[in-house]
Amino acid sequence: MKDLSRRRFFEESVMAAAAAALPAQLLAQEKAPAVSANEKLTVAIIGCGIRGKAHARELARLPDCDIAYVCDPDLDRADEVAALLTGELKRPMPKKVQDLRVICDDKAVDAVFIATPNHWHSLGGIWAMQAGKDAYVEKPVSQNIAEGRRLVEVARELGRICQTGTQNRSRGSLAAAMQFIHEGKLGEVKLARSIIYGGRGSIGGPVETPIPPRCDYNLWAGPAPMTKLTRARFHYDWHWMWDTGNGDIGNSNVHSIDICRWGLGVTGLGDSAISYGGRLGYTDVGDTPNSQVGIFQFGDKTIVSETRGLKSAPFHPVIKAMWFFYGSEGIIAETGLYDPEGKLIQAFEGKSVSHFANFLDAVRTRKREDLKAEILEGHQSSALCHLANISYRLGTKASAEDIQKRLGEVEANAEAREDLERTRHYLAEAGVDLGKTPMTLGRHLRPDGDKETFLEDPEANALLKREYRAPFVVEGV
Repeated sequence: MKDLSRRRFFEESVMAAAAAALPAQLLAQEKAPAVSANEKLTVAIIGCGIRGKAHARELARLPDCDIAYVCDPDLDRADEVAALLTGELKRPMPKKVQDLRVICDDKAVDAVFIATPNHWHSLGGIWAMQAGKDAYVEKPVSQNIAEGRRLVEVARELGRICQTGTQNRSRGSLAAAMQFIHEGKLGEVKLARSIIYGGRGSIGGPVETPIPPRCDYNLWAGPAPMTKLTRARFHYDWHWMWDTGNGDIGNSNVHSIDICRWGLGVTGLGDSAISYGGRLGYTDVGDTPNSQVGIFQFGDKTIVSETRGLKSAPFHPVIKAMWFFYGSEGIIAETGLYDPEGKLIQAFEGKSVSHFANFLDAVRTRKREDLKAEILEGHQSSALCHLANISYRLGTKASAEDIQKRLGEVEANAEAREDLERTRHYLAEAGVDLGKTPMTLGRHLRPDGDKETFLEDPEANALLKREYRAPFVVEGV
Protein backbone atom coordinates (compact mmCIF):
# COMPACT_ATOMS: atom_id res chain seq x y z
CA MET A 1 0.00 0.00 0.00
CA LYS A 2 1.32 3.40 -0.93
CA ASP A 3 0.96 4.90 2.51
CA LEU A 4 3.15 2.27 4.16
CA SER A 5 6.27 4.00 5.39
CA ARG A 6 9.82 2.95 4.63
CA ARG A 7 10.20 2.25 8.33
CA ARG A 8 7.40 -0.29 8.29
CA PHE A 9 8.94 -2.02 5.27
CA PHE A 10 12.17 -2.56 7.16
CA GLU A 11 10.53 -3.45 10.46
CA GLU A 12 8.47 -6.17 8.82
CA SER A 13 11.49 -7.47 6.95
CA VAL A 14 13.36 -7.84 10.24
CA MET A 15 10.37 -9.66 11.74
CA ALA A 16 10.29 -12.06 8.80
CA ALA A 17 14.00 -12.73 9.13
CA ALA A 18 13.60 -13.41 12.84
CA ALA A 19 10.85 -15.93 12.16
CA ALA A 20 13.03 -17.68 9.60
CA ALA A 21 15.82 -18.01 12.16
CA LEU A 22 13.74 -19.65 14.93
CA PRO A 23 14.91 -23.12 15.95
CA ALA A 24 12.96 -25.99 14.42
CA GLN A 25 11.76 -27.25 17.80
CA LEU A 26 10.10 -23.91 18.53
CA LEU A 27 8.60 -23.69 15.06
CA ALA A 28 7.06 -27.11 15.51
CA GLN A 29 4.95 -25.71 18.33
CA GLU A 30 3.34 -23.33 15.83
CA LYS A 31 2.01 -26.05 13.52
CA ALA A 32 -1.65 -25.55 12.81
CA PRO A 33 -4.11 -28.18 14.02
CA ALA A 34 -6.31 -30.07 11.57
CA VAL A 35 -9.38 -28.14 10.48
CA SER A 36 -12.88 -29.56 10.73
CA ALA A 37 -14.20 -30.83 7.40
CA ASN A 38 -17.28 -28.67 7.90
CA GLU A 39 -15.41 -25.46 8.68
CA LYS A 40 -14.90 -22.99 5.85
CA LEU A 41 -11.38 -21.84 5.10
CA THR A 42 -10.60 -18.19 4.51
CA VAL A 43 -8.31 -17.63 1.55
CA ALA A 44 -6.71 -14.85 -0.48
CA ILE A 45 -5.65 -14.57 -4.12
CA ILE A 46 -2.33 -12.76 -4.55
CA GLY A 47 -1.71 -11.70 -8.15
CA CYS A 48 -4.63 -10.82 -10.38
CA GLY A 49 -3.42 -11.46 -13.92
CA ILE A 50 -4.29 -14.41 -16.16
CA ARG A 51 -3.54 -17.02 -13.50
CA GLY A 52 -5.17 -14.99 -10.74
CA LYS A 53 -8.41 -14.97 -12.72
CA ALA A 54 -8.08 -18.72 -13.22
CA HIS A 55 -7.62 -19.13 -9.46
CA ALA A 56 -10.76 -17.09 -8.86
CA ARG A 57 -12.77 -19.33 -11.18
CA GLU A 58 -11.46 -22.52 -9.57
CA LEU A 59 -11.95 -21.34 -5.99
CA ALA A 60 -15.43 -19.99 -6.70
CA ARG A 61 -16.49 -23.56 -7.50
CA LEU A 62 -15.51 -24.73 -4.01
CA PRO A 63 -18.17 -24.06 -1.36
CA ASP A 64 -15.81 -24.80 1.54
CA CYS A 65 -13.76 -21.61 1.21
CA ASP A 66 -14.38 -17.87 1.46
CA ILE A 67 -12.29 -15.60 -0.78
CA ALA A 68 -11.56 -12.74 1.60
CA TYR A 69 -8.92 -10.81 -0.38
CA VAL A 70 -7.64 -10.15 -3.86
CA CYS A 71 -4.24 -8.51 -4.01
CA ASP A 72 -2.22 -6.88 -6.78
CA PRO A 73 0.14 -3.88 -6.89
CA ASP A 74 -2.00 -2.73 -9.82
CA LEU A 75 -5.40 -1.97 -8.29
CA ASP A 76 -7.04 -2.05 -11.72
CA ARG A 77 -6.20 -5.73 -11.84
CA ALA A 78 -7.50 -6.34 -8.33
CA ASP A 79 -10.72 -4.60 -9.41
CA GLU A 80 -11.02 -6.94 -12.39
CA VAL A 81 -10.80 -10.10 -10.27
CA ALA A 82 -13.16 -8.67 -7.67
CA ALA A 83 -15.67 -7.85 -10.43
CA LEU A 84 -15.31 -11.38 -11.80
CA LEU A 85 -15.99 -12.86 -8.36
CA THR A 86 -19.01 -10.70 -7.58
CA GLY A 87 -20.46 -10.75 -11.08
CA GLU A 88 -20.16 -13.92 -13.13
CA LEU A 89 -19.02 -16.11 -10.22
CA LYS A 90 -21.66 -14.89 -7.72
CA ARG A 91 -19.27 -14.52 -4.79
CA PRO A 92 -19.24 -11.80 -2.11
CA MET A 93 -17.04 -8.75 -2.65
CA PRO A 94 -13.49 -9.42 -1.36
CA LYS A 95 -11.18 -6.81 0.13
CA LYS A 96 -8.85 -5.33 -2.49
CA VAL A 97 -5.28 -4.52 -1.44
CA GLN A 98 -1.95 -3.79 -3.12
CA ASP A 99 0.46 -5.15 -0.50
CA LEU A 100 0.43 -8.87 0.29
CA ARG A 101 1.72 -8.11 3.80
CA VAL A 102 -1.72 -6.76 4.68
CA ILE A 103 -2.98 -10.31 4.08
CA CYS A 104 -0.09 -11.80 6.05
CA ASP A 105 -1.09 -9.58 8.99
CA ASP A 106 -4.70 -10.82 8.98
CA LYS A 107 -4.92 -13.82 11.28
CA ALA A 108 -8.30 -14.75 9.81
CA VAL A 109 -6.68 -15.83 6.53
CA ASP A 110 -5.89 -19.55 6.48
CA ALA A 111 -4.27 -19.92 3.08
CA VAL A 112 -3.03 -17.87 0.15
CA PHE A 113 -2.96 -18.58 -3.59
CA ILE A 114 0.07 -16.95 -5.18
CA ALA A 115 -0.29 -16.07 -8.87
CA THR A 116 2.14 -13.17 -9.02
CA PRO A 117 4.97 -12.71 -11.53
CA ASN A 118 7.72 -15.30 -11.01
CA HIS A 119 10.08 -13.08 -9.03
CA TRP A 120 7.52 -12.88 -6.18
CA HIS A 121 6.61 -16.59 -6.01
CA SER A 122 9.10 -17.82 -3.40
CA LEU A 123 9.14 -14.69 -1.24
CA GLY A 124 5.35 -14.47 -1.25
CA GLY A 125 5.08 -18.10 -0.19
CA ILE A 126 7.75 -17.74 2.48
CA TRP A 127 6.23 -14.60 4.01
CA ALA A 128 2.77 -16.18 4.02
CA MET A 129 3.99 -19.36 5.72
CA GLN A 130 5.97 -17.37 8.29
CA ALA A 131 2.74 -15.50 9.04
CA GLY A 132 0.96 -18.77 9.80
CA LYS A 133 -0.75 -19.41 6.47
CA ASP A 134 -0.54 -22.31 4.05
CA ALA A 135 0.44 -21.52 0.47
CA TYR A 136 -0.45 -22.59 -3.04
CA VAL A 137 2.40 -21.30 -5.24
CA GLU A 138 2.17 -21.06 -9.01
CA LYS A 139 4.87 -22.49 -11.26
CA PRO A 140 7.74 -21.99 -11.50
CA VAL A 141 7.81 -21.82 -7.72
CA SER A 142 10.96 -19.71 -7.79
CA GLN A 143 12.96 -17.21 -9.80
CA ASN A 144 16.17 -19.07 -8.93
CA ILE A 145 17.28 -22.36 -7.40
CA ALA A 146 18.40 -21.10 -3.98
CA GLU A 147 15.11 -19.37 -3.14
CA GLY A 148 13.18 -22.43 -4.30
CA ARG A 149 15.13 -24.55 -1.83
CA ARG A 150 14.45 -21.98 0.90
CA LEU A 151 10.72 -22.17 0.12
CA VAL A 152 10.84 -25.93 0.73
CA GLU A 153 12.85 -25.48 3.93
CA VAL A 154 10.40 -22.97 5.39
CA ALA A 155 7.47 -25.28 4.64
CA ARG A 156 9.29 -28.10 6.45
CA GLU A 157 10.46 -25.98 9.40
CA LEU A 158 7.02 -24.50 10.03
CA GLY A 159 4.94 -27.57 9.21
CA ARG A 160 3.03 -25.66 6.51
CA ILE A 161 1.11 -27.13 3.61
CA CYS A 162 2.53 -25.89 0.32
CA GLN A 163 1.21 -26.95 -3.08
CA THR A 164 2.75 -26.31 -6.50
CA GLY A 165 0.54 -25.11 -9.34
CA THR A 166 1.45 -28.00 -11.66
CA GLN A 167 -2.16 -29.07 -11.93
CA ASN A 168 -1.53 -31.96 -14.33
CA ARG A 169 -0.54 -33.98 -11.28
CA SER A 170 -4.24 -34.06 -10.34
CA ARG A 171 -5.32 -35.63 -13.64
CA GLY A 172 -6.46 -39.19 -13.06
CA SER A 173 -5.72 -40.39 -16.60
CA LEU A 174 -2.18 -39.05 -16.39
CA ALA A 175 -1.64 -40.66 -12.99
CA ALA A 176 -2.72 -43.96 -14.57
CA ALA A 177 -0.19 -43.48 -17.37
CA MET A 178 2.56 -42.76 -14.84
CA GLN A 179 1.62 -45.87 -12.87
CA PHE A 180 1.86 -47.90 -16.10
CA ILE A 181 5.46 -46.68 -16.51
CA HIS A 182 6.36 -47.19 -12.85
CA GLU A 183 5.07 -50.77 -12.95
CA GLY A 184 7.47 -51.52 -15.80
CA LYS A 185 4.76 -52.10 -18.41
CA LEU A 186 6.37 -49.69 -20.89
CA GLY A 187 9.58 -51.66 -20.55
CA GLU A 188 12.92 -49.93 -20.13
CA VAL A 189 12.36 -46.16 -20.27
CA LYS A 190 15.48 -44.04 -20.64
CA LEU A 191 14.24 -40.97 -22.53
CA ALA A 192 11.48 -38.44 -21.92
CA ARG A 193 10.76 -35.31 -23.97
CA SER A 194 9.10 -32.07 -22.95
CA ILE A 195 7.71 -30.14 -25.92
CA ILE A 196 6.36 -26.58 -26.10
CA TYR A 197 5.67 -25.15 -29.57
CA GLY A 198 3.91 -21.81 -29.83
CA GLY A 199 4.96 -18.68 -31.64
CA ARG A 200 4.66 -15.59 -29.43
CA GLY A 201 6.35 -12.98 -31.59
CA SER A 202 8.40 -9.91 -30.77
CA ILE A 203 7.64 -7.80 -27.70
CA GLY A 204 9.09 -4.74 -29.42
CA GLY A 205 11.03 -1.90 -27.86
CA PRO A 206 13.04 -0.21 -26.73
CA VAL A 207 10.34 2.27 -25.79
CA GLU A 208 9.44 4.13 -22.63
CA THR A 209 7.24 1.78 -20.63
CA PRO A 210 4.27 3.51 -19.01
CA ILE A 211 3.59 2.23 -15.50
CA PRO A 212 -0.17 1.62 -15.14
CA PRO A 213 -1.65 4.62 -13.29
CA ARG A 214 -2.88 2.64 -10.28
CA CYS A 215 0.15 0.37 -10.02
CA ASP A 216 2.70 0.73 -7.23
CA TYR A 217 5.89 -0.11 -9.14
CA ASN A 218 7.89 -0.43 -5.93
CA LEU A 219 5.58 -3.22 -4.72
CA TRP A 220 5.39 -4.80 -8.16
CA ALA A 221 9.19 -4.97 -8.47
CA GLY A 222 9.58 -6.25 -4.91
CA PRO A 223 12.73 -8.45 -4.85
CA ALA A 224 13.79 -7.29 -8.33
CA PRO A 225 15.63 -4.06 -9.12
CA MET A 226 13.47 -1.08 -9.99
CA THR A 227 15.04 -0.65 -13.41
CA LYS A 228 13.75 1.67 -16.09
CA LEU A 229 11.60 -0.57 -18.27
CA THR A 230 11.82 -0.45 -22.06
CA ARG A 231 9.20 -2.95 -23.19
CA ALA A 232 5.96 -1.86 -24.83
CA ARG A 233 3.68 -3.83 -22.50
CA PHE A 234 4.10 -3.60 -18.72
CA HIS A 235 2.16 -6.72 -17.77
CA TYR A 236 2.92 -10.27 -18.92
CA ASP A 237 6.06 -9.47 -20.94
CA TRP A 238 8.03 -9.57 -17.69
CA HIS A 239 8.26 -13.31 -18.52
CA TRP A 240 11.00 -12.53 -21.04
CA MET A 241 13.27 -10.54 -18.66
CA TRP A 242 15.82 -12.29 -16.43
CA ASP A 243 15.06 -10.01 -13.46
CA THR A 244 11.43 -11.11 -13.27
CA GLY A 245 10.87 -14.14 -15.50
CA ASN A 246 12.42 -17.38 -16.72
CA GLY A 247 11.44 -17.53 -20.39
CA ASP A 248 9.04 -20.06 -21.83
CA ILE A 249 10.93 -22.98 -20.33
CA GLY A 250 9.85 -21.66 -16.92
CA ASN A 251 6.51 -20.32 -18.07
CA SER A 252 5.13 -23.29 -20.02
CA ASN A 253 7.69 -26.07 -20.33
CA VAL A 254 7.90 -26.50 -16.56
CA HIS A 255 4.57 -28.38 -16.70
CA SER A 256 5.83 -31.07 -19.04
CA ILE A 257 9.32 -31.18 -17.48
CA ASP A 258 7.53 -31.95 -14.21
CA ILE A 259 5.71 -34.83 -15.88
CA CYS A 260 8.96 -36.12 -17.39
CA ARG A 261 10.49 -36.18 -13.91
CA TRP A 262 7.40 -37.91 -12.55
CA GLY A 263 7.43 -40.63 -15.17
CA LEU A 264 11.17 -41.32 -15.06
CA GLY A 265 11.17 -41.21 -11.25
CA VAL A 266 14.19 -38.90 -11.07
CA THR A 267 14.96 -36.41 -8.30
CA GLY A 268 17.47 -33.67 -7.59
CA LEU A 269 19.42 -31.74 -10.21
CA GLY A 270 20.86 -34.78 -11.94
CA ASP A 271 24.40 -35.39 -13.18
CA SER A 272 24.66 -32.86 -16.00
CA ALA A 273 22.75 -30.21 -17.90
CA ILE A 274 23.35 -28.23 -21.07
CA SER A 275 21.23 -25.88 -23.13
CA TYR A 276 21.44 -24.21 -26.52
CA GLY A 277 19.25 -21.82 -28.49
CA GLY A 278 18.71 -18.11 -28.80
CA ARG A 279 16.34 -15.20 -29.16
CA LEU A 280 16.09 -15.56 -32.90
CA GLY A 281 13.93 -14.45 -35.80
CA TYR A 282 13.43 -10.88 -34.61
CA THR A 283 15.10 -8.19 -32.50
CA ASP A 284 13.43 -6.84 -29.37
CA VAL A 285 14.21 -5.98 -25.76
CA GLY A 286 13.58 -9.48 -24.41
CA ASP A 287 16.40 -11.29 -22.59
CA THR A 288 15.30 -14.91 -22.61
CA PRO A 289 15.66 -17.32 -25.55
CA ASN A 290 12.59 -17.91 -27.70
CA SER A 291 14.05 -21.15 -29.02
CA GLN A 292 15.78 -23.40 -26.52
CA VAL A 293 16.77 -27.02 -26.06
CA GLY A 294 17.77 -28.33 -22.64
CA ILE A 295 19.32 -31.75 -22.02
CA PHE A 296 19.28 -33.10 -18.46
CA GLN A 297 21.07 -36.31 -17.51
CA PHE A 298 20.15 -38.49 -14.51
CA GLY A 299 22.41 -41.54 -14.63
CA ASP A 300 21.28 -43.46 -17.70
CA LYS A 301 18.03 -41.48 -17.99
CA THR A 302 17.64 -38.33 -20.09
CA ILE A 303 15.09 -35.53 -20.21
CA VAL A 304 15.11 -33.33 -23.31
CA SER A 305 13.18 -30.07 -23.12
CA GLU A 306 12.38 -28.27 -26.37
CA THR A 307 10.86 -24.81 -26.67
CA ARG A 308 10.01 -23.21 -30.00
CA GLY A 309 8.82 -19.62 -29.97
CA LEU A 310 8.63 -19.21 -33.74
CA LYS A 311 6.20 -20.79 -36.17
CA SER A 312 6.89 -24.51 -36.26
CA ALA A 313 5.52 -27.80 -37.53
CA PRO A 314 4.35 -30.21 -34.80
CA PHE A 315 6.96 -32.38 -33.12
CA HIS A 316 5.19 -35.57 -34.21
CA PRO A 317 3.12 -35.81 -37.40
CA VAL A 318 0.43 -37.94 -35.72
CA ILE A 319 0.63 -37.62 -31.93
CA LYS A 320 -0.31 -34.22 -30.53
CA ALA A 321 1.40 -34.08 -27.16
CA MET A 322 3.55 -31.97 -24.83
CA TRP A 323 5.43 -34.94 -23.36
CA PHE A 324 6.70 -38.27 -24.69
CA PHE A 325 8.12 -41.30 -22.90
CA TYR A 326 10.03 -43.81 -25.01
CA GLY A 327 10.05 -47.37 -23.72
CA SER A 328 11.05 -50.70 -25.16
CA GLU A 329 7.33 -51.60 -25.27
CA GLY A 330 6.01 -48.43 -26.91
CA ILE A 331 5.51 -44.69 -26.43
CA ILE A 332 3.41 -42.84 -23.89
CA ALA A 333 2.38 -39.34 -24.93
CA GLU A 334 -0.15 -37.20 -23.04
CA THR A 335 -2.44 -39.94 -21.64
CA GLY A 336 -2.17 -42.52 -24.40
CA LEU A 337 -0.04 -45.56 -25.20
CA TYR A 338 1.17 -45.66 -28.82
CA ASP A 339 3.15 -47.99 -31.04
CA PRO A 340 6.34 -46.62 -32.70
CA GLU A 341 4.33 -45.54 -35.77
CA GLY A 342 1.98 -43.42 -33.68
CA LYS A 343 -1.04 -45.73 -33.61
CA LEU A 344 -3.04 -45.45 -30.39
CA ILE A 345 -3.03 -48.72 -28.47
CA GLN A 346 -4.61 -47.66 -25.17
CA ALA A 347 -6.12 -44.50 -23.71
CA PHE A 348 -5.53 -44.35 -19.98
CA GLU A 349 -8.39 -43.50 -17.67
CA GLY A 350 -8.67 -42.32 -14.09
CA LYS A 351 -10.62 -39.98 -11.87
CA SER A 352 -9.31 -36.42 -11.77
CA VAL A 353 -9.61 -34.07 -8.81
CA SER A 354 -9.52 -30.31 -8.49
CA HIS A 355 -5.92 -29.29 -7.81
CA PHE A 356 -7.26 -26.44 -5.67
CA ALA A 357 -9.60 -28.68 -3.70
CA ASN A 358 -6.73 -31.12 -3.16
CA PHE A 359 -4.71 -28.30 -1.57
CA LEU A 360 -7.58 -27.25 0.70
CA ASP A 361 -8.18 -30.87 1.71
CA ALA A 362 -4.53 -31.12 2.78
CA VAL A 363 -4.84 -27.82 4.68
CA ARG A 364 -7.55 -29.54 6.69
CA THR A 365 -5.74 -32.83 7.31
CA ARG A 366 -2.28 -31.20 7.81
CA LYS A 367 -0.74 -34.09 5.83
CA ARG A 368 1.60 -32.93 3.09
CA GLU A 369 1.56 -36.45 1.64
CA ASP A 370 -2.06 -35.78 0.65
CA LEU A 371 -0.89 -33.14 -1.83
CA LYS A 372 -0.75 -34.03 -5.50
CA ALA A 373 2.12 -31.57 -6.13
CA GLU A 374 3.94 -30.97 -2.86
CA ILE A 375 6.37 -28.06 -2.95
CA LEU A 376 9.51 -30.24 -3.14
CA GLU A 377 8.29 -31.62 -6.48
CA GLY A 378 7.64 -28.10 -7.70
CA HIS A 379 11.08 -26.94 -6.58
CA GLN A 380 12.88 -29.75 -8.36
CA SER A 381 10.98 -29.28 -11.62
CA SER A 382 11.48 -25.51 -11.50
CA ALA A 383 15.18 -26.07 -10.77
CA LEU A 384 15.64 -27.92 -14.07
CA CYS A 385 14.29 -24.87 -15.90
CA HIS A 386 16.78 -22.74 -13.98
CA LEU A 387 19.60 -25.16 -14.87
CA ALA A 388 18.90 -24.76 -18.58
CA ASN A 389 18.82 -20.98 -18.20
CA ILE A 390 22.06 -20.87 -16.20
CA SER A 391 23.74 -22.96 -18.89
CA TYR A 392 22.40 -20.64 -21.60
CA ARG A 393 23.39 -17.44 -19.79
CA LEU A 394 26.96 -18.68 -19.43
CA GLY A 395 27.13 -19.75 -23.06
CA THR A 396 28.79 -18.36 -26.16
CA LYS A 397 27.76 -18.00 -29.78
CA ALA A 398 28.64 -21.11 -31.73
CA SER A 399 28.14 -22.59 -35.18
CA ALA A 400 25.83 -25.56 -35.56
CA GLU A 401 28.88 -27.69 -36.33
CA ASP A 402 30.59 -26.66 -33.09
CA ILE A 403 27.39 -27.32 -31.13
CA GLN A 404 27.15 -30.79 -32.69
CA LYS A 405 30.73 -31.53 -31.68
CA ARG A 406 30.20 -30.37 -28.11
CA LEU A 407 26.95 -32.33 -27.75
CA GLY A 408 28.87 -35.42 -28.80
CA GLU A 409 30.90 -35.03 -25.60
CA VAL A 410 27.82 -34.94 -23.35
CA GLU A 411 26.84 -38.21 -21.69
CA ALA A 412 23.27 -38.33 -22.96
CA ASN A 413 20.88 -40.53 -24.83
CA ALA A 414 21.95 -40.54 -28.51
CA GLU A 415 18.49 -39.45 -29.62
CA ALA A 416 18.85 -36.23 -27.66
CA ARG A 417 21.64 -35.08 -29.95
CA GLU A 418 19.39 -35.51 -32.97
CA ASP A 419 17.34 -32.56 -31.72
CA LEU A 420 20.02 -30.21 -33.03
CA GLU A 421 19.34 -31.14 -36.64
CA ARG A 422 15.62 -30.79 -36.09
CA THR A 423 16.19 -27.40 -34.45
CA ARG A 424 18.32 -26.23 -37.39
CA HIS A 425 15.57 -27.27 -39.79
CA TYR A 426 12.89 -25.52 -37.72
CA LEU A 427 14.87 -22.30 -37.60
CA ALA A 428 15.57 -22.41 -41.34
CA GLU A 429 11.84 -22.89 -42.01
CA ALA A 430 11.19 -19.85 -39.78
CA GLY A 431 13.59 -17.78 -41.88
CA VAL A 432 16.54 -17.74 -39.46
CA ASP A 433 20.00 -17.74 -41.06
CA LEU A 434 22.26 -19.32 -38.45
CA GLY A 435 25.28 -18.16 -40.41
CA LYS A 436 24.33 -14.56 -39.65
CA THR A 437 22.69 -15.03 -36.25
CA PRO A 438 24.20 -18.14 -34.62
CA MET A 439 22.74 -19.91 -31.64
CA THR A 440 24.23 -19.77 -28.16
CA LEU A 441 25.77 -22.97 -26.86
CA GLY A 442 25.39 -23.05 -23.11
CA ARG A 443 27.93 -24.21 -20.58
CA HIS A 444 27.94 -27.90 -19.72
CA LEU A 445 26.97 -27.90 -16.04
CA ARG A 446 27.76 -30.63 -13.53
CA PRO A 447 25.62 -30.40 -10.38
CA ASP A 448 27.20 -31.55 -7.12
CA GLY A 449 24.90 -34.32 -5.98
CA ASP A 450 22.11 -33.20 -3.66
CA LYS A 451 23.91 -29.99 -2.64
CA GLU A 452 22.21 -27.96 -5.40
CA THR A 453 25.51 -26.36 -6.34
CA PHE A 454 27.96 -26.95 -9.20
CA LEU A 455 31.33 -28.65 -9.20
CA GLU A 456 34.25 -26.22 -9.61
CA ASP A 457 32.14 -23.57 -11.34
CA PRO A 458 31.96 -20.30 -9.36
CA GLU A 459 30.26 -18.46 -12.24
CA ALA A 460 27.43 -20.98 -12.35
CA ASN A 461 27.18 -21.00 -8.55
CA ALA A 462 26.78 -17.22 -8.61
CA LEU A 463 23.61 -17.65 -10.69
CA LEU A 464 22.00 -19.99 -8.15
CA LYS A 465 20.62 -16.92 -6.36
CA ARG A 466 20.05 -13.22 -6.89
CA GLU A 467 20.69 -9.90 -5.20
CA TYR A 468 17.51 -8.88 -3.36
CA ARG A 469 16.23 -5.34 -3.00
CA ALA A 470 15.54 -4.56 0.64
CA PRO A 471 13.19 -5.12 2.32
CA PHE A 472 12.03 -7.76 -0.16
CA VAL A 473 14.66 -10.29 0.83
CA VAL A 474 14.55 -14.10 0.93
CA GLU A 475 16.55 -14.66 4.09
CA GLY A 476 18.82 -17.66 4.38
CA VAL A 477 19.79 -18.15 0.73
